[in-house]
Amino acid sequence: MPNRLAAATSPYLLQHAENPVAWHEWGGEAFALARQKNRPVFLSIGYSTCHWCHVMAHESFENPEVAAVLNEYFVSIKVDREERPDIDRLYMAFVQATTGSGGWPMSVWLTPNAEPFFGGTYFPPADCHGRPGFVTVLERIAELWAREPERVLAQGADVIASLRETSAAPAGAEPPDASPLRAGCEAFAGVYDPVDGGFGGGPKFPRPSVFNFLLRIEKPRALEMTLHTLRRMAAGGVRDHLGGGFHRYSVDGGWRVPHFEKMLYDQAQLAGSHLDAWQITNDPHFADIVRETLGYVSRRLTHPRGGFFSAEDADSLFEHGKPEHGEGAFYVWSHEEIARHLDAESAAIFCRHYGVEPGGNVDPSADPHHEFTGRNILFEREPAGSESLAKSRALLAEVRDQRPRPHLDDKILTAWNGLMISAFARAGAVLDDEGFLAAAGRAAAFIRSELFDEKSGELLRTWRDGRAAIRAFAEDYAFLIQGLLDLYEAGFDSAWLSWAIELQGMQDKLFFDQAAGSYLGSAEGDPLVPLRLRDDYDGAEPSANSIAARNLLRLGWLLHDDAFVGRARRVVGSFATILRRMPSAVPQMLCALDMLLAPPRQCVIAGGRGAADTAALARALHRKFEPNRVILFAGDTAASREMKPIGGRAALYVCEDFACRAPITDPSEIVPRLRASA
Repeated sequence: MPNRLAAATSPYLLQHAENPVAWHEWGGEAFALARQKNRPVFLSIGYSTCHWCHVMAHESFENPEVAAVLNEYFVSIKVDREERPDIDRLYMAFVQATTGSGGWPMSVWLTPNAEPFFGGTYFPPADCHGRPGFVTVLERIAELWAREPERVLAQGADVIASLRETSAAPAGAEPPDASPLRAGCEAFAGVYDPVDGGFGGGPKFPRPSVFNFLLRIEKPRALEMTLHTLRRMAAGGVRDHLGGGFHRYSVDGGWRVPHFEKMLYDQAQLAGSHLDAWQITNDPHFADIVRETLGYVSRRLTHPRGGFFSAEDADSLFEHGKPEHGEGAFYVWSHEEIARHLDAESAAIFCRHYGVEPGGNVDPSADPHHEFTGRNILFEREPAGSESLAKSRALLAEVRDQRPRPHLDDKILTAWNGLMISAFARAGAVLDDEGFLAAAGRAAAFIRSELFDEKSGELLRTWRDGRAAIRAFAEDYAFLIQGLLDLYEAGFDSAWLSWAIELQGMQDKLFFDQAAGSYLGSAEGDPLVPLRLRDDYDGAEPSANSIAARNLLRLGWLLHDDAFVGRARRVVGSFATILRRMPSAVPQMLCALDMLLAPPRQCVIAGGRGAADTAALARALHRKFEPNRVILFAGDTAASREMKPIGGRAALYVCEDFACRAPITDPSEIVPRLRASA
């Protein structure tokens, strides 16, 4: 019999709708019940493509005996971390502070006032290897609550007070000088892996904000670290060589054995990193990766109306209909399968190139659960050297598509769509691909239609099956504004610039902390969230503050508006301590600092909107990697209305510190002129 989660929009919550656990969604009803019955709350946080969330669900939440303990002693709440990053961020801070680590599934026990007093991540169902099992933990907490509820309540209140004190943003300061840029580069160089690329050992996670920063540092070492890492990642098993796109991370140090889930935010940001690399090097390999990654998103992660889905799972059914789930089962191959579907010569070339072995190619040390025994994960063992490889990849991709696909998380998140709009818009402009630009426009139109309240001017966070829900968070505004600015610069549709300006005003109103000079993650007004936190780490996703700082600078430069620039200075200044002490924690904020320290630079194109000569100038401009500039169409802002075509030809005006040089009408002159002025 379905539980209360059957009415949820989240695919993660719906995965638990048939559990015998009497789950509640996060809300006042659940906490009122906890107070009425005088029970603690068990909070379980995860997401639908999380492998260990599936494991704990199968072992514990689908187990009637475990469910009976939960139902007797607790009020149980399920939260999708991707829908509620505010809840996830708060309780993750508690778990990390009390256990030294964190992750998902996250398991936290709360008072009826939503204050945490005990937490962890995955718990096995029964005691093993000296570690208490889930039922043991539940029984001990239930006993403690029955015996000393006042002590637990006091502990919960103390935890929130401590988190409030330690998480308080420092008072605003002046932005630092360029020294954090140098220190950040040195910090990444100190942990760089010169053999396999990346930073540190396994497991290795792509962290695109690091690439964003290093590519902006005009040092050969920073460029070499980034380009080598991108090439090694693309050669490894962390890239899907048949279907395109990148998996979440590799469990080893060589990028070979991935955790197979595919997240939208990874595809968006890594497409952007490879696009930057192509602008710098003109190496067609990087452009190919961009097209391949965006092609995957277009085929598998795009709603018919243009919005982008969130993720594909790591787990899927093994072939031949075996009922158990297997990590990466959709993606791995036996040597015999490949030999069966390809002719002998093509199979030999394919296996040699992609490291396929008769007994499998996965190091047992990277496969502790023996999920890949006898199987092969494709990686590039040697450079491509045969035209047959493309045909073999296409044929095997068709074969693979006959397997049961991994679960698709088909919710549409505003923030992640903002990142993807940026990727498609920039790729459309840089690679001169109208299809990519159109995809960005369709997605932006979808968000405006389905996730924006025209009356209030506010965004919503999530949409699925025609239902939009949850007030948006600071990251939704920041990432979408960035996407709209990229979309405007790519196609000069002034409607996107106008909406970006409108959304920036709403972000300032809802999230800006005047005392600290930065943005809090969530808006006021949720009585169930005891503490609003500032996101101050650029991890798998950049922080809202880091993106917002650059958005403000871009708007200030586009509009010649010192108010935007002044607010950007406040945001960067509020991170001054982190920038000085631990710059590697905030590489995207380092990008904002780099832009803040640069002279304002505007590239204004005057001509016929949509005319061929206007487009030619824009194409030449977009081909050059120059992150600290803005591009606008003359007449879209008050300050640019006096700029006109020259002799009936479209003209480019390059202005630095609000002083403009002689206009350019010949696209071939753009790159040499910009290079000479750099």
